[in-house]
Amino acid sequence: MIFKRITTVMLICIASIAFWSCEETEESKNSTKPKARGAIGEIILAIDSTKWDGPVGKELKAIFQEDVHGLIRDESMFDIRKVDPRGMNRMLKMATNIVYVTTFDDKKAASQRINALFSKEAKEQASEDPSRYILRSEDEFAIGQEVIYLFGNNEAELIENLRANKNKLQNLFQVKERNRLEKAILNRKSSAAKVAGRELGLEINVPASYQIAKTADNFLWLRQPTPRADRADISLFFYETDYISEEQLFPEALLELREKITKMHIYGDPKNRNSYLVTERVDPIPIFNNFSINNNFTIEIRGGWKTNNLSMGGSFMAYVVVDDKNGKLYYMEGFLYYPNEAHREAIREIETLLLATELSPNEDQSS
Repeated sequence: MIFKRITTVMLICIASIAFWSCEETEESKNSTKPKARGAIGEIILAIDSTKWDGPVGKELKAIFQEDVHGLIRDESMFDIRKVDPRGMNRMLKMATNIVYVTTFDDKKAASQRINALFSKEAKEQASEDPSRYILRSEDEFAIGQEVIYLFGNNEAELIENLRANKNKLQNLFQVKERNRLEKAILNRKSSAAKVAGRELGLEINVPASYQIAKTADNFLWLRQPTPRADRADISLFFYETDYISEEQLFPEALLELREKITKMHIYGDPKNRNSYLVTERVDPIPIFNNFSINNNFTIEIRGGWKTNNLSMGGSFMAYVVVDDKNGKLYYMEGFLYYPNEAHREAIREIETLLLATELSPNEDQSS
């Protein structure tokens, strides 16, 4: 039995919050189900064609096919593979990410295939609370799988909920894909990078394939040794300095700090000191976002880079982390060179590795 009926009990287990899912059981942990498979960033979307071509589809595209901010060319956040619900065969159900979309008033056969999964009682529960629009079901058909059902009593209600929860839906799959990537690439870590990182007061976790390109006072540059035609040339660098005032965190001050670091240490051509990296200021414009990592104030920067002599260019993302306890400021960046190719997945790898970096617990950090 592949499909499970969505009953009132399942709806109740989610309570009244916007995102809800039933708790994983020991049975699911010890399941003999096959492992989910699929490319990073791919989502199977099961929806009626008319609904996909209409207002609901427009909102779904705005969520899952929104451009990734800060890349040097337009690339969607996810790759969507639209499928008729009646065509969801065993192979498709093994996908890592699956989204079913329906409204209970839709009488077309494709939507009815999804609606049949909901009991009468479950539909009544949803009817009484229009804010309920999503059901998460992890490992439903395969291990390591994320299946969500997006539903509404009618299209107007569903669209309202999709618009209100756009960022949450994006983040749900972004985090899922980042965690999946982390498991794949960090099964073997670089011990040399970890040792070098501790000199800066950082716990750096990168794949064993990353090698040290340069070390200097308060600076570390890591790089993939041999970029291939099917893989971007990815570099990571880390810089530590004293944190003196909030003025260091102003956008222009951060870009000046970045170019101070790159002008001193990173060149497109090591023989040409005029080939240092600079920040693209126009297309794309650098994007700044504030949040917290492990209770440390952090600024995320995304944008494009180029060499000062215009010989190379690409996308980058960085985190600036304030360590108030030790009076330190950390600048951590990943940049890539991959001309004429997509940058989304390389940036996802950079994001994953930077977020895997932590401040060392040792209070006697190097300065």
